[in-house]
This record gives sequence, structure tokens and C-alpha cells, in this order.
Amino acid sequence: MKKFKEFAVYCENTKKEKKYTFGTTLADIIEDQRIDIGEDILGAMVNNTLKELDYILYKPKTVRFIGYTHPDGQRMFMRSLSMVLFKAVVDLYPDYRLRIEHTVSKGLYCELEKLINEDTHDEVIGKLRSRMQEIIEQDLPFEREEIRTEVALRIFEEFGLEDKCTLMRTRRQFYSSVYKLDDVVNYFYGYLVPSTGYLKHFGLVKYYKGMLLVLPRKENPDELEDIVIQNKLFDIFQEFNEWVEIIGVPNVGRLNEITQSGKIGDIIKISEALQEKKLASVADMIYNRKKVKVVFISGPSSSGKTTFAKRLAIQLSVIGFKPVVVSMDNYFVDRELTPRDENGNYDFEDPHALDIKLFNENMLDLMAGKEIKLPKFSFSKGKRFYDN
Repeated sequence: MKKFKEFAVYCENTKKEKKYTFGTTLADIIEDQRIDIGEDILGAMVNNTLKELDYILYKPKTVRFIGYTHPDGQRMFMRSLSMVLFKAVVDLYPDYRLRIEHTVSKGLYCELEKLINEDTHDEVIGKLRSRMQEIIEQDLPFEREEIRTEVALRIFEEFGLEDKCTLMRTRRQFYSSVYKLDDVVNYFYGYLVPSTGYLKHFGLVKYYKGMLLVLPRKENPDELEDIVIQNKLFDIFQEFNEWVEIIGVPNVGRLNEITQSGKIGDIIKISEALQEKKLASVADMIYNRKKVKVVFISGPSSSGKTTFAKRLAIQLSVIGFKPVVVSMDNYFVDRELTPRDENGNYDFEDPHALDIKLFNENMLDLMAGKEIKLPKFSFSKGKRFYDN
């Protein structure tokens, strides 16, 4: 019988390195080292890449076991809870089609396509919530399998998952990974937790014309997040849904089909036209308010704020304004004054990475009708400078 060579596995949780043989799983290491991270272990980062607990080790690795408090653990939990909701719908309302839409109000917004009668809305959600709780108490395993794509397509067609079918046809892979939970099968863009028993805390409540899957708090998984109503954000998501219907690209699979057919140029043109129409509408709204002096545009890094500002400036120019685009990038403090994060890296998302005092002074001067000298920032040198 062949004897496998041992290799070293370093566990960041215990700060220990230990020898293991081929075939050892992450679950085996948990049991062998009696690893306790103070919460349920949902998965592990293996060389900084997320893996499930049944992942088989075969060469030296660095492992860090994670729970719900880790961002990847939260995503595993959310996907797994979605699978449980999917099974609950199949069990109770097989003629309804579940759509997992988007995150909002610290939860996951979902809709049932045939749920129209307002009188039955609360009743349906209550039954689904109870069925989900039963499935979780059964502690059923989530089983991932690699099967031939043609077989996966037949299964997804049976469950009415047309979007998954379209995606798999355009991926052109011989095999696809699918998840099985008891008698239902689905496809996810990431890993799930080991079993339904890990999903102890959740909520399911009525939200607009659909329902909100409420998740545990990030810092305390034993408590649920407070629902924060976000009407404006929800309206934007609904507008987005209208846009993708106009464009004809409701999902990634359809986008793949259009790209492969060589018609992506038309989609880009329609998308650009829709955005220009929206920008023109925003410019008109600013014009009608008469007394607007400053328009602030917010968003995370690399979300397109500067591009949006420049295009809005063009639309404002069309209706008679003479806008000046002021970029916050030019208000960064000198590199040596930039705050650092917990890992010692520069934290450009920290508000104190910006010279807020100078920015406020400049804005107040502009609104008072005074001239200012706009700063510029050299990212290569990490220094502020002014044009002569």
C-alpha cells in the first residue's frame, strides 16, 4: 500500500504548524487540533482563498478558520440561507418562482413571482418562515457535486431556474458544480456552510411587494440586524430592474449570449443613452431648484464619481450653467500624514486621509463668491501642489 508523504499545515488560529498526509480535510484539522474560534466555524481561508470544510489538503498550506464575523463567512451564510428559502418555496409553493434580488436594509430582498394577492402576503411569508425553521432544525447537509452540465441543465429546467440554464449554456463547461439540499438542487456563485444547522438565526418579513431575508448582526451572530428602511436605495434598485429589462439583459447568462453573438455594441449604446437621459434629468432638476450652488456626488472608491461629475457638468453646460468640477482626489493630505489601517497599510477610505479643513474653507469661499486656488495632488509623489 502506497504511503503518502507528509506535508506541513500552518494554522493561523492556533499559531501552530503540524504535519498531515494527503486526504486530510479541513474538518479533520478542526477535530485534530480542537480548534475553537469562539463561534461556529463555517469555512476556512486556505492561502487566503475561501474553501469549504470538506476541502482536501495535498500540499503545504496556511489555514485560517473563519465564522460569521468574517466577511466571507457572512457571504457563505447568506447563500446558504437563500438555498433554505428556495427549498421552502419548492416544498410549499412549487408553482411560484423565487427571485433573490439584492441586498437592502441590512437584509436580502426576494420576490415570489406569482404572489399578487395582498391578503395572502403575510400568510405566505409566515408559512415560508416556519418551513425554513423546520429545515434548519433538521440539520440537513449542503452537498456540492460536480456533474455533467447537460445533466445540470435538465435539473435546473425542472426547478424553473431559467437564468441558471442560460448561464451554464454560455459557460461552455463540460462539468458544473451544483448544490443539493435534500430533494432540491441549485447553483451558487460561491461556497455554502456545511449544513442547515449552522443557520440558527434569521428572519423573514414582508418588505414592499416581496420579502426581506433578515441576517444576524455582523458583530453578534446571536442577534438579528435591525431593519433600516431605505426607500431611496430600494427605488434605485427598482429603476435598475427597469433598465435591464429595457436593455434586454436581466442576468449574466443573457449578457454572455449577447456578447457571444457579437451584439454587445448595441447594449453599450443603449446603456449610454439611458445614462445620458438620466443625467439630463438630474441637470433639469438642479436648474429648477434655482438656488443650487454646489452639487455633491458621493460613492466608494472607483465607483465612477469623477466620470459622473464630468458628464453631469456637460449636461449643466447645455442648459446655461458654467460648472466647475472639483475633485476630492486633490484634497488628500501628504502621504506621510495619511492614516494607516490595522495592517499598517495606508487607509485612503479614512475621512482623515482628506484635508477636510481646507476643503470646507474652499467651499465656503466659493459659495461666498470669492476666488480660490484649487489644490492638486501627485499620487506618484504623495504630495499636494498648486499650479503657478
